[in-house]
Amino acid sequence: MRTLGVVLAAALALTACGTTNSASSGGDCPNGKVRFGVEPYEDPAKLKPAYEVLAKALATKLGCEVELQVVDDYAAEVLAMRNGKLEIAQFGPLGYVFASQKAKAEPMVSFADGSGKLTSYTAGIWVAKDSPARTIEDLAGKSLALSSVGSASGDALPRYGLKKHNVADVKLDYAGGHPEAMLSLINGKVDAAEINSQQLATAKGTGTFDESKFRQIWKSEPIPNDPITVRGDLDPAFKDKVRKALLELSPADVEKVGAFLDVTPPGPLVQVNNDTYKVLFDLATTLGLQEEDV
Repeated sequence: MRTLGVVLAAALALTACGTTNSASSGGDCPNGKVRFGVEPYEDPAKLKPAYEVLAKALATKLGCEVELQVVDDYAAEVLAMRNGKLEIAQFGPLGYVFASQKAKAEPMVSFADGSGKLTSYTAGIWVAKDSPARTIEDLAGKSLALSSVGSASGDALPRYGLKKHNVADVKLDYAGGHPEAMLSLINGKVDAAEINSQQLATAKGTGTFDESKFRQIWKSEPIPNDPITVRGDLDPAFKDKVRKALLELSPADVEKVGAFLDVTPPGPLVQVNNDTYKVLFDLATTLGLQEEDV
């Protein structure tokens, strides 16, 4: 569990990844710009160029500067929005639950496929092909690599799966991210690891994961994809302007980001609301999660 000091330090360590200017800055945008936060659910060096494409297109639609920031972790992003340092932010579904409660984050849009349908992904637990573990119940007494505290697919859902199946005495190892959890399994450092469907698609595409050498022993129900949110205490007219601009982005504008979220082929962004993420609110309640757990 993080202390307040650690969380504050994380928030102060926001990494500004770039500023995208439109033809004219200022206008109706707060302080003349929009600060857009993104969680580091993949290597930030890989995320940056993808989100710069989206940010540039958004800046053009809004007519103001968009400043892209990749934050340290879930907690840092929630705290940054709560402290008025972000106007919009993309959260993981579970991170959004607490951002809505503590930072007044309001969901605007998420990622759709080529048919315009909201996309989803699944959490999963994998073992080596020669592992004696065949089901999630077989993980009792074994080690399991998880992503990072607060991740829906990389933390909460695998733990929920263990709880639901009454599996005790599992050694949980927080690797620091989805790629790191997967590498822990590949390198034989743990008996099992969480690998969600998005990370699986990315790793297979880059040749870093040979699926024939591993086996999935548990999979969650579908999780709606990440929401892009706006800070709730901003002017309603500005919030409407941002939502409209995001909904007007073309599939090409979001294609590079969509590739990290296993959205292929990509469609335009689609509108979402609190009800879209009810399953995550219920999950947080079931596990008794608090803000400090994210």
